[in-house]
Amino acid sequence: MKDQLDYLKVNAALGRISRREFFGRAAALGVTAAAANTMLADAVYAAGPQKGGTIKVGIQGGGSGDSLDPALAANATMSQIVRLWGEPLVELADDGGLNGKVAESYSSSPDAKTWTFKIREGITFSNGKTVTAEDALATLERHSGEDTKSGALGLLRGIKSLSAPDSSTFVIELDSANADLPYLMADYHLMIQPNGGKDDPTAAIGTGPYILKSADMGVRLVFEKNPNHWDDSIGHASTVELLVINDDTARVAALQSGQVHMINRVPPRTAELVGRAPGITIRSKSGPGHYVFIAHRDKEPFANDDVMMALKYAMKRDEMVEKILSGYGTVGNDTPINASYPLYTELEQRTYDPDKAAFHWKKSGQTDPVLLRTSDNSFPGAPDAAALFQQSAADAGIPIEIKREPNDGYWSEVWNVQPFCTSYWGGRPTQDQMFTTAYLSTADWNDTRFDNEKFDQLLIAARAELDTAKRKQMYADMGQLVRDDGGLICPMFNDFVDGISDDLAGWREETPSFELMNFYAPIEMWVAA
Repeated sequence: MKDQLDYLKVNAALGRISRREFFGRAAALGVTAAAANTMLADAVYAAGPQKGGTIKVGIQGGGSGDSLDPALAANATMSQIVRLWGEPLVELADDGGLNGKVAESYSSSPDAKTWTFKIREGITFSNGKTVTAEDALATLERHSGEDTKSGALGLLRGIKSLSAPDSSTFVIELDSANADLPYLMADYHLMIQPNGGKDDPTAAIGTGPYILKSADMGVRLVFEKNPNHWDDSIGHASTVELLVINDDTARVAALQSGQVHMINRVPPRTAELVGRAPGITIRSKSGPGHYVFIAHRDKEPFANDDVMMALKYAMKRDEMVEKILSGYGTVGNDTPINASYPLYTELEQRTYDPDKAAFHWKKSGQTDPVLLRTSDNSFPGAPDAAALFQQSAADAGIPIEIKREPNDGYWSEVWNVQPFCTSYWGGRPTQDQMFTTAYLSTADWNDTRFDNEKFDQLLIAARAELDTAKRKQMYADMGQLVRDDGGLICPMFNDFVDGISDDLAGWREETPSFELMNFYAPIEMWVAA
């Protein structure tokens, strides 16, 4: 029997017999479906990556107003798009460190003020042009320029000078020390482009494993394998097709019907049921992602401290985790930092308190309803979460009016534009990067308009602090400032829940805690069926 099973596993792994035939013959030998599935998965992985075929991804988050300029990437769809055609200087490693991409190595001066990146020898853009240090320099110049709208702008504050002493050496000199500087270079906005993208930022020309062949933004994009990519250990499929499917039900149906091979953001309330379907595996991972309600602190009524405190005390966080996440997540505490960060300090947990909420609401003098905008495109179950918030706030005498916005255009017309809405953050690798991207007063993506001089001073000082205990306390103090004075209402940290067809192989559990293997799933997985 063992010989027969080994024969079946090898031939199925190599595609010589179909999966259907493998399961049928394994069942005839008395092997259960679950055991057969495990055997096949192990055999396929052991056989190694198979080249060719098409991987189809059903992805949530995109809209017709999206731009191919990586500087403007603001949702999961755009994060996946730029990952396919582009690469930053470095990327997150499985162990929490960094791997070289466009840069093969980096080093620092003893005071962590000067950082040197060595450009990978022989690496080329998809248009055939050799990558030089000047391209890296121009990329950071564009993202940090006076007129930029880049989501990475906040990360690049504090750069004193950029230089390229030769074609393979790129140097960043800082005003003050920053031990986390290389992590900032892994930001997905900072894809290295020819001349930094100054000539055509939307050309989608980079050093990634795929080349964009067609793009109907918010609908469908097609990528073909870059034959000259420098790393042959990734990019196994000949073609990757992205289908933007913002409706949760439709996205799950596309996976179940075989229209796509993988989807992000499986609705938590149906994840267990979806995972029971034959040929589908649910992959969930905890991490720094969080579903939030954000208010602009520079606009009324949210400029009123008592209004903000009333809203924060009117939130039932446990209920959100239970009913919206179905347990696929943890309770939030009105800060963007949780235990997934290495220098995390637990703060006193804020809980639902209708008496305190009512006290602050009355003290604020506000009587008109607060308008909250939401959409399924902001996070799975967002309209339901808004309704739960409306109900718990009403019990405290606080009126909330809900306006459901169209999915298309949410990230360009509502988020970071309207004063109160539902949103999400995928998190960042370090506290410095998360705080710098969204809470530094000068950050372009400061979507709560948080402006706190003490916070800014602590953030800059923490970068140069080499004493771990002191640095940890500084981050705790920053978290407290955001929690008590900011416009962030964070009821929950979400697990990343993806659905993957068993027709694919190569999923790795060790990848950083972001969805779709940090958006490398269609790049590192392969068609096994």
